[in-house]
Amino acid sequence: MPLVNKSVTSTNLALAGKRVGKVRDLYEITAPLGECPRILVVATDRISAFDVVLPSAIPNKGALLTEISMQWFRLIRQWGIISDHVISTDPQMVAGISNQERDMLRGRCMICRKVRIVPIECVVRGWLAGSGYKEYKNNGSVCGVVLPAGLQQWGKLPEPIFTPASKATSGHDENISFEQAAASVGESIMRRLRVASIAIYKMASEHCAQRGLILADTKFEFGFALDAHGNATDELVLADEVLTPDSSRYWIASTVGAGSEPQSLDKQFVRNWLLAQEAAGLWNRCPPGPVLPADVIAKTIERYQQAAAMLGG
Repeated sequence: MPLVNKSVTSTNLALAGKRVGKVRDLYEITAPLGECPRILVVATDRISAFDVVLPSAIPNKGALLTEISMQWFRLIRQWGIISDHVISTDPQMVAGISNQERDMLRGRCMICRKVRIVPIECVVRGWLAGSGYKEYKNNGSVCGVVLPAGLQQWGKLPEPIFTPASKATSGHDENISFEQAAASVGESIMRRLRVASIAIYKMASEHCAQRGLILADTKFEFGFALDAHGNATDELVLADEVLTPDSSRYWIASTVGAGSEPQSLDKQFVRNWLLAQEAAGLWNRCPPGPVLPADVIAKTIERYQQAAAMLGG
């Protein structure tokens, strides 16, 4: 995918129900008569880390995220694990906007079924890194999942584990136990989420391994599809983005096992720079985040492009 010269950091379409997430802008769009409600999901070039949207953009990142998500949505459909919310990526389907706005959306938008989101981040970890390693080092478990002694940072877990997190509307998401999540949304729902999440992770990990990548961990978002009247059904669907470098930890397989941090193709590069700023007393993880240097932006773009190329195979 060629790089575009102009970053899209925000949108202002004359459509109803605009909501702004960390990276995506969402709008309500008209559905054909008798069909379920629809939304337009626009992936901007914003980047967030530690739950803070940074003031710097990563040019073309939204298009790369959409490209990667759509590759995975197609594969997950082929695997028959679960349905998803995507209808199309064609901005021509969006009424009430200009041709110039459609050009801006091309490659970075998804027209989706509207769903009632389950307010739980469904995290699956196959390798020990990040906040999971810190928790394991302190008490030998991750989100209530007790792990064997002697595991190493950046090491593979005996089996992938499901470690949910609360989905905060503002502020920071928080790792919670399966039992805490079940108390919030219901045990039967959490069991369905766990089965689907681990199944996707295992199949995706195999796919990555064939392409020289390790999927260390990832997070999914699910929701219940709505009927034509806007009422939630029992159909659980995969929503939001899926298996992108924003929501996953990708490592180049040949760099794993050397006793040092593997080379990542995700936003860990940005996180590491921010951690250095924090260690130097230049940031406290509160907004606004620091402006990213040009070389950090360029190297982040390179990593996202390489991830897209390797995953495309």
